[in-house]
Amino acid sequence: MHEWALADAVLKSSQKVAEKENLIEVTDIFIKIGELQSINKEIFRKALEATLEQQSDTQLFKNVSFSLEIVKAELKCNDCGHKWLFDEAKKDLDDTETESIHFIPETAHTFLRCPKCNSQDFEVVIGRGIWLEAIEGEN
Repeated sequence: MHEWALADAVLKSSQKVAEKENLIEVTDIFIKIGELQSINKEIFRKALEATLEQQSDTQLFKNVSFSLEIVKAELKCNDCGHKWLFDEAKKDLDDTETESIHFIPETAHTFLRCPKCNSQDFEVVIGRGIWLEAIEGEN
């Protein structure tokens, strides 16, 4: 499950930010999850907590709280300029297609078309990847 690899990357990135900001304790980590990642928030939260427990130096994160927010994916057609949400498009996908997009979001171009002009030439405006929105702590 790639949730554990993502959890490890989030914690390593958080540690780097904390060191740069001279934080002695991280109290809150705010994480945005793009809808195209199809990450289950509870599984990801458990992965974060389990990964944290495995680290030898957990003092920095001893009282950390995780805030996870799913960001809806918005797509924009490069041909006609129409914008639409992935939610609208995914109802026409089968489980295999949805799973393909989960593991490799770029495959959305294989399975989706602009609902206005039927073009496969579109971009993901937002809703892809995972990023740290903010980190709070004490120095």
